[in-house]
Amino acid sequence: MKRILFLALILISGMAMADRPVLGVAEFKNEATGAGWWRSGVGRELSGMLANELAAIGAFTVVERSNLEAVMAEQDLGASGRVNPDTAAEIGQLVGAEYIVLGTVTDYSEETSRTRGGVNLRGANIGGRSANIGVGGSRTEAYVAVDVRLVNANTGAIEHVRTIEGRTSDTGVSLRAQRGWIGGNLAHEEDTPAGEAIRAALMEITDYLECEMVLKTSACRAKYQEREDTRRERTRSRLRF
Repeated sequence: MKRILFLALILISGMAMADRPVLGVAEFKNEATGAGWWRSGVGRELSGMLANELAAIGAFTVVERSNLEAVMAEQDLGASGRVNPDTAAEIGQLVGAEYIVLGTVTDYSEETSRTRGGVNLRGANIGGRSANIGVGGSRTEAYVAVDVRLVNANTGAIEHVRTIEGRTSDTGVSLRAQRGWIGGNLAHEEDTPAGEAIRAALMEITDYLECEMVLKTSACRAKYQEREDTRRERTRSRLRF
């Protein structure tokens, strides 16, 4: 009886896994001139971080990035016309991915402003004399925008596209996100506003894809449409025709 229950659980688990959308995450690209934290290897790290976020929520099956990159290189060769089109590699067939997530950082900004707060050190000893020292406070805010495209791995059609924003501010208190961590070339950004804005954007991308591909509810779609309308209106207000 126990064996039958165990096999049933395995079967149910396998069916649940089969129902999950299968995603591959391509290396991120950068088109933002203000992203001083972007350097060689960061695009690869961001794709790995997003893959971790997607896998962590349990709603997707995520294809290993190294396999995806090898297949995409083969696909590029097929698209170049240097091989017979009849034998060119099909991404979806080779990696088992149904969709490829493409991300491009399109905007980044960081702003530091003085605040009225701060720290007042009473009775500090300077040169043998007692003094009160006031240290002014400051607030640093960071903003990052990522253009996300979800591409059908077999047809090449773009099925979802959205600009996702990440914002954060640092007032001297760590705002570390709940899931994951930052390493590699971005390790020194982990506790900075830039690092927190990046992590916020990756988590928002994950939640957006879950909404569109798994939940598919009118409520969550309305929420993201409202955010998109707000973003577009804010951008339009800055334009001068």
